[in-house]
Amino acid sequence: QVQLVESGGGLVQSGGSLKLACRGSGFTLDNYAIGWFRQAPGKEREGVACINSDGNTHYVDSVKGRFIVSRDNLETAAYLQMDNLKSEDTANYYCATKWKSCDRDYGGMDFWGEGTLVTVSS
Repeated sequence: QVQLVESGGGLVQSGGSLKLACRGSGFTLDNYAIGWFRQAPGKEREGVACINSDGNTHYVDSVKGRFIVSRDNLETAAYLQMDNLKSEDTANYYCATKWKSCDRDYGGMDFWGEGTLVTVSS
């Protein structure tokens, strides 16, 4: 049974940092991309970052230069380092998996975690 569990969310002041973790079980991470998504209150869910199985990464423009996605296949884990956080980054953050690589539109993800809440105070 595939499971993904996010952690690391919390309350942080504007300009601060958080590091989210996504830990998986029930599968081997090596051949999967991990995407990070967020959903703010009243807004649609959006993909923000992805790390493919080959290590290539991509980011939505609003987080480029501030967020870094990484992975540790041995630990079946992925991480999202978030720096210089802004109030508009406030959202529930989710990780999800997809075979090999994320689509450009971040669609077609297979398994999802339950999310972790990030709140950035201004």
